[in-house]
Amino acid sequence: MLSNLVKDGINRQINAELSASYSYLAMSAYCQQQNFVGCAHWLRVQSQEEYGHAMKLFDFLLARNGEVQLRAISQPPTNFKSVADVFEHGYSQEVDVTKQIDNLYELAFKEKAFAVVVELQWFLTEQVEEEKTAREIVAKFKLVASDPASLLDLDRELGVRANENT
Repeated sequence: MLSNLVKDGINRQINAELSASYSYLAMSAYCQQQNFVGCAHWLRVQSQEEYGHAMKLFDFLLARNGEVQLRAISQPPTNFKSVADVFEHGYSQEVDVTKQIDNLYELAFKEKAFAVVVELQWFLTEQVEEEKTAREIVAKFKLVASDPASLLDLDRELGVRANENT
């Protein structure tokens, strides 16, 4: 049986993952409108991945006989200075999600919710990869700056990301 504190924490994290999914979808729309279709594709796949993270927690909470309490999702930002700014926002978002996962892990450990601790280990590892990938993309945007040919190459590179379901 999970404590109410742990159930609430998992529900908050479900909301955070769904919010991240929604945010990446808004970023994708922005990039599509700027005709950076490769970036838009990458961000849409990222949105789907974040949704999958929410569902992993959703299913876990239900498996532990916890009540899922879906909460409102705030409207994500839609105005960015540039496509590079979009990815800087994404990186910042990943750093925030890592902090949220860390806090939930700490709570679960203190509450001796060891099944939750084990489940969250996957998320801890995933966030290392998420931050690394986002940081590398931001670095590439800084490297190419506003060079049109390099931006087109980067857009093309990001556009080959495979869907998670394929």
